[in-house]
Amino acid sequence: MQQITEESLKQERMLLYIYTPFCGTCTVARSMLDTIESVHGMDIFYEMNASLYPEFMQENKIESVPCLLIKEGNQVKEKIYAFQSTGNIYSYLMTYKPEIFAIK
Repeated sequence: MQQITEESLKQERMLLYIYTPFCGTCTVARSMLDTIESVHGMDIFYEMNASLYPEFMQENKIESVPCLLIKEGNQVKEKIYAFQSTGNIYSYLMTYKPEIFAIK
């Protein structure tokens, strides 16, 4: 997972995992995302420690953590708070990042 930077926040398209360090549910969610990245052998998600970006949290109306924020065309398309399962996250990836499923 790539650590978010001020520069990468300007990207038009991203999958951003928002967490806090001492959140148990965040740890479980992160393991799902780590598994997906491991299977595909690439960084797919950016990560953001919510505690370090309070303005971003307020501007984007992030209600709780963990959160998977999906941004396309500089607009927030979805905010996923209930990760549920790796399969559930894959359903979002099929919609928002279909290129990772391309056969090479």
